[in-house]
Amino acid sequence: MVAAMSAADELPIPVPPDRDPPELTRGPLGLGVILGIIFGASSIYLTLKVGLTVSASIPVAVLAITLLRALSRAFGSRRANILENNMVQTAGSGGESIAFGVGVTMPALMILGYDMDLGRVMLVAVLGSVLGILLFSPMRRPMMADPALTFPEGTACAEVLKVGETGGSSAKTVFGGFFVGLFYKLLMAGAHLWREVPTKVFGKAFPGASVAAEISPELLGVGFIVGLRVGGIMLGGGVLSYLVLIPMIKFFGGAGDGVVFPGVKPIAAMDIDEIRNAYVLYIGAGAVAAGGIISMARSMPTIVSSLRAGLRSIGAPKATEAAPRTERELSMKVVMLGALGVVVAISLSPYFPVGALGAVLMTLFAFLFVTVSGRLTGEIGSSSNPISGMTVATLLMTCLIFLAVGFVGPEHRLGALTIAGVVCVAASVGGATAQVLKTGQLVGATPRRQQLGMLLGSVTSALVIGSTLLLLNSASTVYTLKHEAAGLPAPSAEFGPPEPLRGPESLVDGGSYRVLQLPKPAPGIPAGKYLVDETDTIKYLVDPGINGRIKARDDGTPVVKYDAPKASLMALITDGILTQQLPWVLVILGVMIAAVLELAGVSSLPFAVGVYLPLAASAPIFCGGVVRYWADRRRKRARAAAGLAAESDLEAESSPGVLMSSGLIAGGAIAGIGLALLALAPALQQAINLGGRGWELEDGASVIPFVALLLLLARVAARR
Repeated sequence: MVAAMSAADELPIPVPPDRDPPELTRGPLGLGVILGIIFGASSIYLTLKVGLTVSASIPVAVLAITLLRALSRAFGSRRANILENNMVQTAGSGGESIAFGVGVTMPALMILGYDMDLGRVMLVAVLGSVLGILLFSPMRRPMMADPALTFPEGTACAEVLKVGETGGSSAKTVFGGFFVGLFYKLLMAGAHLWREVPTKVFGKAFPGASVAAEISPELLGVGFIVGLRVGGIMLGGGVLSYLVLIPMIKFFGGAGDGVVFPGVKPIAAMDIDEIRNAYVLYIGAGAVAAGGIISMARSMPTIVSSLRAGLRSIGAPKATEAAPRTERELSMKVVMLGALGVVVAISLSPYFPVGALGAVLMTLFAFLFVTVSGRLTGEIGSSSNPISGMTVATLLMTCLIFLAVGFVGPEHRLGALTIAGVVCVAASVGGATAQVLKTGQLVGATPRRQQLGMLLGSVTSALVIGSTLLLLNSASTVYTLKHEAAGLPAPSAEFGPPEPLRGPESLVDGGSYRVLQLPKPAPGIPAGKYLVDETDTIKYLVDPGINGRIKARDDGTPVVKYDAPKASLMALITDGILTQQLPWVLVILGVMIAAVLELAGVSSLPFAVGVYLPLAASAPIFCGGVVRYWADRRRKRARAAAGLAAESDLEAESSPGVLMSSGLIAGGAIAGIGLALLALAPALQQAINLGGRGWELEDGASVIPFVALLLLLARVAARR
C-alpha cells in the first residue's frame, strides 16, 4: 500500500506519455457522475429561474482532490493520482452543459401548449450530448495545438489539479458555501421565516412602478461569479422594465377602456404582472433574440475559421494504438458510425416528425455549432460561450426553411424545437468537452479515456436532469377552479386521455378528467391546458410550474414558478414564424433597444435578459457583483501593501469568493429543488411552515438575513 501511494505521489506533472498510471477507474468515475448530477441539477434550476449557468469545472476539480483523498484515508486504499482526479472533473462537467441545453429549449413545448413528456426530453438530452462529444473529436487535435486558444477554465482546472495540496482548505470553502446556501434556503423558502421576495409597490405618484429582490443564495452566488459589469447591465434591463416601460404603459393606456393586442383586457384593469406578461415580455424577447444574433455576428470570423479547421481535420491522420498514450482518442470510424447512429435514432423516433429534411438540418447545424462552441470556449471560456445565440440562429433558420417548404403544422413546431434542442445540447456539451480535454492535455491525460468518461458522465446526468426538469414542473403545477373559463362548455376539440390531479389538490379531488389543450385562445377561453368533466364542462385550469402565472394554490399556499426566459424566447420564435401571428411591433421595439445599446458600446444580451426577467431576479445578481468588486479591490490593495504581484486571472477564477459562490449556488439550488418536490407531500410541507404560524418577518426585516449572507460572502472573498 505504501509503495502504491508513493508511486502515485511521484508522478511527474504533466504525466509523460510513456507512463500509464490508473486513470479510468471505477471510484473516480462514480464520484464524477455523482458530482455531475448534483451540479447539473443546480444548473437546470438556474436555467429555469434566470436563464444563466456558471461553469462548475473548478469546484468539481477541488472537490475531487479532497473527497478522493478522504476516501483513501478512510478505507486505507491507494491515493488517487492526478489523472484520476482529472477524470472526476471530466465526468462531472457533463451535467452542467446538458442542463443548459435542455432548460433553454424543452420548456418551450409547454409554452406552445404541448405537454413536456419524458421521452422527448430524454431523447434530446441523451442523444444531443453523445452527438456533441462525437462531433468534437475531429477538432480536438487542431484546437489543442492552436496557441491562440487559451481555454481559461480548462487551464485553471489544470492548475488546481497540479496544486493538489491546497485542495483541503479550498474544498472546505466550497462545502461551507454549499451548507450555508442549503440551510439559508430551507429556512427562507421551507420554514418561511422571512419573505423570499421583499417588494415595494409605488403609489399614485408613480403608478405601475415597483422594486423587488429575490434574496436567494444561488442568485447572490451567480452575481459574484459574473461580476459587477454583467450584474449591473442586467439590473439596468430590469430597471427599464419595472421603472420605465410598465409605468409608461400604465400611464398612456390607463385612461381608456379599449383592449390593446396582445392583452385580453383594458390596461387600466391590469396589475403590474399582467402588463409585464402581456407586453413587456415580447419587448424583452425581441431584445434577447437581437442580442443573441449580434453575439453570433461578432463571432462570424471565428465561425468561418472553425468550420474550415473542422473540415480539414476530418481528413487528417488519426492517432492509433501505436501513437503515444496522450494522443490516443476515439477512432474516426467510431466517431462517424456513432454520429450517424445518433442521427438515425433521432430521425426514426416518434418525437421527430419532420423526416429527412429535419435530419439533414440537425446534422449540419450540430456540426457547425459544435465546432464554433469548441473554438469560442478556447477563446473566452465556457461560461461566456453564447450557446443561446447559436440556438436562436438554429431555430430561426430551421423555422424559415420550414415556412418556405410549407411545414407549418403543430407537428412541425415540435420538430423545429427538437432540432434546436439537440443542437443546443450538442453545442453546449461540445464546448465543455473542449474545456476538459484541454485540462487533460495540460496534466498528461489520455484523450480517449476522457472522451469515454465524458460520455458516461453526460448520459447519466442527462437521465437525471430530464426527470428533474419534469419533477420541478409537476411540483409547482397548480390546479385552480378560479379562472375565466370555469363552468364554460368546452369547445369542439379532440380531448386527451383522462388524467387525475396531482399534488396537494389531489387530496381534495381524487377524480380523473379529460384533458383539453388550447394552444390558441377560443371564444371566451384563454389558451392553456384545462381539465373537462363528464358533462363537457371546463372545471380546472392546469397552470404549469414553468412559465405559469398563478403563484398560489386555491387554499392560499404559495408556489414557486420558473420564468425560463430563454425557453420563452424559443417558443416565441417558433410560434411567431410558423403561425405568422406575433405582436411584431413589441418585438421590433425590443430589437431596437438592443441596437441602441450596441451603438452605445453596451453588451445587449445581458441587458435584454434583464428586461425579460423580473427585476427581483436581477437585483441579487447585482448585489453579488458589488461584493465581487469590493473584494477584488480589497485583495488588490492588500497584495500591493505586501509587495506582491497583481492577482492573475487564474488566481481570480479559483479565489475563495468564487469557490464559496459555487457552493452557494449548488446548496441553494438543491434546496430549491427539494422544496419544490416537497409540494408533492403537502402534510410535511405544512409541518415545516413556521411562517404560517406568524413567525415570518415582514418585507423590511426580511432583508436582514440576506445582508448577513452578503457580509459573510464578502468576508470570505476578501481572503487571499
